[in-house]
Amino acid sequence: MARRYRDEWPVYISVGERNRKAQRAAAKLGDASPVIIQGFTIAKTFWGKSWCQNLERYSDYANRLPRGRTYVRSGCVVDLKIAPGTVHGLVSGSRVYTVTVNVAAIPKVRWKSVCQDCAGAIDSLVELLEGRFSKVTMERLCREKTGMFPFPAEMKFNCTCPDSARMCKHVAAVLYGIGARFDEKPELLFTLRNVDRQDLITKAGAHMTKTKVTKVLEAGGLSEIFGIDIAEPKRKRRKS
Repeated sequence: MARRYRDEWPVYISVGERNRKAQRAAAKLGDASPVIIQGFTIAKTFWGKSWCQNLERYSDYANRLPRGRTYVRSGCVVDLKIAPGTVHGLVSGSRVYTVTVNVAAIPKVRWKSVCQDCAGAIDSLVELLEGRFSKVTMERLCREKTGMFPFPAEMKFNCTCPDSARMCKHVAAVLYGIGARFDEKPELLFTLRNVDRQDLITKAGAHMTKTKVTKVLEAGGLSEIFGIDIAEPKRKRRKS
């Protein structure tokens, strides 16, 4: 059954027409960053999949997410840009609509806990600096409720379409588009939650140094800590 918006019956737009309209809109923008899905799967990497799975945990979104998946798969997300605490998107429907998603900064206590927990799981600062995380670290960063992904209450949506629902299909398409974008640039998760990845590096470095010092002290290797040779004390000879 068609849904009525503000005393007007929406005109059905086929997937092909929406796609053509999206392409025309992207071409007009010039600097557009469209979400392009190859095949049926929206997200293929750990980061993208985890974001999409997190969306689907929340019953608040259940009735609108399927339409959003259809829209993003058919190339209707004309433009999507992620900034600290904000996502701006353009989605092609019966016309091109502007979508804004505001995401609250991750609470300091939660971020501190994430950094603390990850510090013990990071084995190499080089890998961390290059943006490579162990499976244990990635799972901690994406953990439900205590990780980096936002709760529904931490997100606010706005769309210029006439749908009065808290989340329309255009917003849902943008939310899935974020997951697809994380496939390409997982570091954007830190940008979106307005936290500094350097905090992980600092905490991991401090933890690794502390662990090394403790092990060396237990082994009695003070020379390794200070980088100098410490001679063993000479034993006095007993007079015969």
